[in-house]
Amino acid sequence: MRDGPLPCSRLTARQALAAVTDTYTELAAPDGSRGSRTAPGSRDEAPPRAPGAPDGPLGWHGYDDARARARERTGEDESVVTALATIGGTEAIVLSFEFRYLGGSLGERTGDRLEAAYAEARERRLPVVSLIATGGSRMQEGMRALSQLQRVSRQSAYNRAAGLAQIAVLRDPTTGGGWATLGAAADVILALPGAQIGFAGSRVRPPDADPHAYCAEGQLASGQIDAVVPPDLLRGTLQRWLRLLRPSAESGDRAVEPAPPPEALGAPGLPETGWGAVVRARDARRPRAEAYLRAYFDDWEEIGGDRCGGVDPGIRCGFGHRDGRTIAFAAQCGTATRPAGFRTATRLVRLADRLGVPVLTLVDTPGAANDAEAERAGAGAAIADTFAALATARVPVTSLLIGEGGSGGALALAAPDRLWATPDSYFSVIAPELAAAILKRDEGQVRETADQLRIRPQDLLELGVIRAIVPPAPDRG
Repeated sequence: MRDGPLPCSRLTARQALAAVTDTYTELAAPDGSRGSRTAPGSRDEAPPRAPGAPDGPLGWHGYDDARARARERTGEDESVVTALATIGGTEAIVLSFEFRYLGGSLGERTGDRLEAAYAEARERRLPVVSLIATGGSRMQEGMRALSQLQRVSRQSAYNRAAGLAQIAVLRDPTTGGGWATLGAAADVILALPGAQIGFAGSRVRPPDADPHAYCAEGQLASGQIDAVVPPDLLRGTLQRWLRLLRPSAESGDRAVEPAPPPEALGAPGLPETGWGAVVRARDARRPRAEAYLRAYFDDWEEIGGDRCGGVDPGIRCGFGHRDGRTIAFAAQCGTATRPAGFRTATRLVRLADRLGVPVLTLVDTPGAANDAEAERAGAGAAIADTFAALATARVPVTSLLIGEGGSGGALALAAPDRLWATPDSYFSVIAPELAAAILKRDEGQVRETADQLRIRPQDLLELGVIRAIVPPAPDRG
């Protein structure tokens, strides 16, 4: 790793490139003004225009002079620099915005370059990393500029369909169409501390708007981005994400090897009664998701948030390395899972499916959150979507019940026909206490009800609900 400037929000496009890459070679612009080659297939039915029209497509008075001043000030002839780069030894196409060039705005030539870069990524089977700093569409080009958002979105969709990852780094500012296309559409969204982020820029939002909603930390709290990364950690974070998300040889023909179920970390013996299974699963000393993730993965990175305004700290989702291969995970942490948690897990499963990465889910919840807030947040729809994501995933999903299996909230994260259980777990159609209440039984009959429900691991195996009870780790045998 070479020394260089830290990737802060106000670096130039080339400084930002140099800060996160090992090496890079600038791509040719479609007009041949930069680099050494033109990306094949770089245009996709772009509207015709006269490149030499004075003051742009609208004849905006002074536009040519403004561009000339921007070129003189920045040394760039457009607001984006595109490059073939290596980041931690992994090749990627990198898009880096120059905010000093007309506010990093998107015009027609910006669209040309972005379109060509996405096409280059598809040809080379490479991920796209966007280092964004933009105020939105270029008003001096009117609707011709705004329509570039459609071009960028189309190219992003093509790369998504091709199974190629897209990572966005939000610098300051990232607003308007740049946020709504390059930023928010990325698979993994990282932001630098304090960066201004939002569809509305600072000069057009309501005067009484809460500024926290428009910054990196506010967007993280509302589940719109995955992480706020300090400048000195950005290079390493990008390196890890690119290693995790790069296409693997096994994903090409979809013959993806399933993730092996983890070994049990808790008490090895099986419970004698149904209520005994419940007591063990609810024991605060029982190993939880954190312990299982640490024992299973060599390293991992997490995504966060449901992209709909919510975050559930009771579920952890991400991608990890195990024995040299990438495995995605969605792990319940023992609390009631909220709608945001189900939506985050669904996002994880669908991303892994698109990238050809096997999935591991850790099931551990007393059930789905059932308060009024959860209902208003769409609990039913969120759970339904998680069921659908696991049911239709083309990659194999491995599920391990590590604690409480509370009704549909737990079953939504359990892979059909690929569920294992630990000895200190249980799975039930309903909590024994609630079952007794519905049946109008007194408190003394809860234990009997638990036995009737047949919720112990050995019961689940006999009923055909699970494949097997996983053995304890060797050092715990």
